Amino acid sequence: MDHRVTLTQHLLREVEAHAPGGGPVASILAQVATACKEIRAELAEVGLGSLAGMQGGVNVQGESVHKLDWFANEVFTKHFRGSGLLCTLISEEMEDIYHLDEDCPRAQHVLCYDPMDGSSNLDVDGAVGTIFSVRRKSTGKTHGKPEEVFEPGTEQVAAGYVLYGPQCMLVYAVGGNVHGFTLDTAVGEFFLSHPNIRMPEHGKEFSANMARLDAWDPAFREFVRNHSHGGSAARSYSLRYIGALVADFHRALLRGGVFFYPGDANNPHGKLRLLYEAAPLAYLAEAAGGAASSGRERILSIVPDGLHVRTPLIIGSRYEVSAIESLLAGERQGVANASLA
Repeated sequence: MDHRVTLTQHLLREVEAHAPGGGPVASILAQVATACKEIRAELAEVGLGSLAGMQGGVNVQGESVHKLDWFANEVFTKHFRGSGLLCTLISEEMEDIYHLDEDCPRAQHVLCYDPMDGSSNLDVDGAVGTIFSVRRKSTGKTHGKPEEVFEPGTEQVAAGYVLYGPQCMLVYAVGGNVHGFTLDTAVGEFFLSHPNIRMPEHGKEFSANMARLDAWDPAFREFVRNHSHGGSAARSYSLRYIGALVADFHRALLRGGVFFYPGDANNPHGKLRLLYEAAPLAYLAEAAGGAASSGRERILSIVPDGLHVRTPLIIGSRYEVSAIESLLAGERQGVANASLA
């Protein structure tokens, strides 16, 4: 494997040359990488600088905001404003879409992103990340409108994430191919480290916030009971939960297994946002040979009806996702049969 292929070289070779509309998409991905390098540099000093701790307010989701949430969001708006690459930004941290007025006449794409996923981990030096998705702007429209992204996730043209861990990694998918890059901090460049990633068909780990297990459908409790060590199923799993979606998904992408965050009686639509969390990672999962489901339907088939709409999420290796879907389907069938009795 050639460890000295840069992200820029790879984008020129694999995206610009072969993907439809590849030139602008390659440029958008390169600009995302540049923005994330700035975020990563700030993260290295977060415990000592002015951005340590909470901002003191809440975002559009009603969640407490870390100062780095706002900083990371501003980095993206700064890096794309005036670039000519995007017409519209849609972020977890902004209630409405953000128009790049001067760029809309020529830009053909929209970026949906979660600038700082897992920010509750920051004050304990835990893993965090950035998730992003590139979509096309509606043909002939000068201005981006919310309705432009009210299309299924299959309409994404690229998606990816950056994981700010012991190593800073950028992973992206375009055209059914998934590639990973590791940041060489000495030269400030991402180099190809994980070409043509394929998710294992099954794994040995599951990831979930077990504190909420009793509130979820019994099917999830059955999966955990059957597949934990000592359970009745032939295949046993270890629990691994980091609390940052990017990090938990990254492990499943490389090692197999499953992450799930269902809805419950109080929050039937779950916690995770469709446009800039679930759909981008589902795009990556399927491109790598994995699967992503709400428990009732394929994540990439869901048509959003709002910028910040939420969805339950089951994502990872096909074997585990299918096993949970089967348990949920059996549970629904049992309820239906009981109602007819």
